Amino acid sequence: MSMSAYFIPTVNLLGSGTVNEVGNKVKDLGGSKALIVTDAGLVKLGMADKVKKIVEDSGLEAVIFGGAEPNPTDTNVDAGFEVWQAENCDAIISLGGGSPHDCAKGIGLLASNGGKIHDYEGIDQSKNPMVPLIAVNTTAGTASEMTRFCIITDTSRKVKMAIVDWRVTPKLSINDPDLMAGMPPALTAATGMDALTHAVEAYVSTAATPLTDSAALMAIELISQYLPVAVANGADMVARENMAYAQFLAGMAFNNASLGYVHAMAHQLGGYYNLPHGVCNAILLPHVQQFNLIGCADRLRDVAVAMGANVDGLSVPDAAQKAIDTFKQLSSSIGIPSGLKDLNVKEEDFEIMATNAKADACQLTNPRTATLEQVIQIFRNAM
Repeated sequence: MSMSAYFIPTVNLLGSGTVNEVGNKVKDLGGSKALIVTDAGLVKLGMADKVKKIVEDSGLEAVIFGGAEPNPTDTNVDAGFEVWQAENCDAIISLGGGSPHDCAKGIGLLASNGGKIHDYEGIDQSKNPMVPLIAVNTTAGTASEMTRFCIITDTSRKVKMAIVDWRVTPKLSINDPDLMAGMPPALTAATGMDALTHAVEAYVSTAATPLTDSAALMAIELISQYLPVAVANGADMVARENMAYAQFLAGMAFNNASLGYVHAMAHQLGGYYNLPHGVCNAILLPHVQQFNLIGCADRLRDVAVAMGANVDGLSVPDAAQKAIDTFKQLSSSIGIPSGLKDLNVKEEDFEIMATNAKADACQLTNPRTATLEQVIQIFRNAM
């Protein structure tokens, strides 16, 4: 077997009330003044102030930067880094979903390595250890709180830069389902389908290992069971807690096995149109896996079984097709749009987006290699 590596934060806290540990953990990591990186919505809800108080009650200082936008940009990172410097911070707390976590990772890269965020596009481009970063998660989907992935939009090129660097992995992650109870149904659905896509792409990845397989399959099983419940009733804390575990397991899987063309293509939709990442993944997932089927039918059959599909008596390709059909059924049941046309995507942009997808780091581990025209055709199929 060729060499593989396994990346994960040093410490991961999961369960109700774990957010109350954030101040003590900053102190444990040697921090004295934390920059809380979050978004405007969580500032408005008072969640950022709540975390700030927890930090201050532990005897430390904290300042809030609420400028992480959905699909965070290079300008967001620059603005946050200016606050970091002006306030003389020495630790970072990211609070929210994937956008604040990725923005915080970008700020941390600049704090530790200098330069511009564009310098770190690609794989392991940084040289210095990151400043202490604690990620407090409020959604069940992106797993950015525990991964080495950092996705930042280059506003000049309208491209999502995939920064994959083991040094940006947070030192510590916190998944407190109490913080997720207020997620509205549409966000619950989108982030849940993001998590499902992580698990599926990791399972069919050419870099999959027994370690990532076990995490991916359990994530798929939990998401299939609990995502519809969490969408239907956000106050169901059993569903919320199981989705928190599921998205974390999916993160364990793709953080190490990487992803595929669903994410490579979804990054372009996000960069070009500023669309919700989880929704783009959900729409693309069945179409990319239909393309992949001839290269990983046995693996997609396993996915179908994990999702509860009955594959008794079916051939391997037919059982694999059941997985693809189940993706569509799940998306439809929780209100995901049926195609990219519902998101006002334009066919005239397919070629440039496909070209950029072919250059995205996530496509390297897709189980079937695609030509430019084949990527364009997948975009067409997903309309």
